[in-house]
Amino acid sequence: MFIKPFRMAAQAFALKMSPRRMAAGLAIGTAAGMVPKGNLTAIVLMTVLCALQVNLAAGLLAVLVVSFVASLADPLFHEIGYAVLTAESLQSTWIWFFNQPLAAWTDLNNTVVMGSLIVGLISIYPVYRATRPVCERYAPVISERVRKWKVVMWLAGASVTDRLSAAAE
Repeated sequence: MFIKPFRMAAQAFALKMSPRRMAAGLAIGTAAGMVPKGNLTAIVLMTVLCALQVNLAAGLLAVLVVSFVASLADPLFHEIGYAVLTAESLQSTWIWFFNQPLAAWTDLNNTVVMGSLIVGLISIYPVYRATRPVCERYAPVISERVRKWKVVMWLAGASVTDRLSAAAE
């Protein structure tokens, strides 16, 4: 059904507004949003976001916003990735890694992908710590307002209708 993604987003914002899960979704979504898409690294990060019990709507919102902003930081990501990929002490590690079967699909030999992955992984904890107090303060307010929206009530009703129609079949 085409309504299901909208229903899931409405439930995520209206019903499942745990501030810790929302902050964790924002943090992991930020890391996933920094990495250029179209490679195995981005797929793994998105899978982690979807597999963990975090607020998926907040995480996907962070991925969307950070994806647009992260392109402005590509020169910084390039410098960090270049430094890591050309570090003398890591050469044997990179030789071993890039000889593995799936390594070519990760695009970690690309300096921007490597740099953005490093910055993204390092940013998870600070983003979580910074957004958790904000989520604790505003999550109940947002949740209460979103529950009053007619479209959210309609989507919740669609959920009940789907269950009734599935039980009738």
